[in-house]
Amino acid sequence: MILPLFVCPGEGVRREIGSMPNQYQLSIENFVGECEKARALGVGGVLVFGLPESKDELASGAYAPDGIVQRAVRAVKQEVPGLLVITDVCNCEYTSHGHCGKIVNGDVDNDATLEWLGETALSHARAGADVVAPSDMMDGRVGAIRRVLDSNGFSNTPILSYAAKFASVFYGPFREAAESTPQFSDRRGYQMDPANAREAMREIELDLEEGADMIMIKPAMPYLDLIWEARQRFDVPLSAYQVSGEYSMIEAAARNGWLDHDRAMMESLTSIRRAGADFILTYFALTAARVLG
Repeated sequence: MILPLFVCPGEGVRREIGSMPNQYQLSIENFVGECEKARALGVGGVLVFGLPESKDELASGAYAPDGIVQRAVRAVKQEVPGLLVITDVCNCEYTSHGHCGKIVNGDVDNDATLEWLGETALSHARAGADVVAPSDMMDGRVGAIRRVLDSNGFSNTPILSYAAKFASVFYGPFREAAESTPQFSDRRGYQMDPANAREAMREIELDLEEGADMIMIKPAMPYLDLIWEARQRFDVPLSAYQVSGEYSMIEAAARNGWLDHDRAMMESLTSIRRAGADFILTYFALTAARVLG
């Protein structure tokens, strides 16, 4: 299991996310504390999302050498050695408009966005990230990132590609957590149609051809069939992201007394593993690790 965490500016910040009970926006020292808990419980690693001090149209906080993710990565690599650190490579948290790419004539320009993504991945690798994980769904971004990393001495930094990321309603709570709601339109122009399974397999194939080392399907439970199909077709490490909406549904039902929390949590995680995921990104990572003992 991999634990997603949200790191934000400031000191002493531990701000609970309203739609995600027991999940928090964390200043760097509290983020490091959660990483220490993860290592102590045997959690496989963390996935880092950043909330910048300010946003602009160029997503400059994403690739700034002293950006929030870059500082957080340096801190955790110093304080919690040995913990696997994966960084989310995207722009939506950093753009003033909330979209994942550069806006040209009112639309997201795929090719113009690739330079940002390459710079962001490189800045994360320089800070010490073990794995970079592009989540934007721009065409060609894996190849662009691979070229930038290789040409700057990071040929051994793996890429975990959000290869099949669907335009899902289950991301709702995350957008509160990451403060990344689009200010106009939506992301269906570059995220995938939930009904189109064949496109998901093509997207995975293309990312692997471009140099992805690992692949991800997101969300997890609504797409168990695609996790299973990908497991049959691709002999690479396969992950699934149990996203915020999946987490929050179980939390809400348990708080209302409708479900047993731990049994529902473990059954959901077991279904994802059974479908073929080698590792699971889940907000339940710490709780599940305690249950598993």
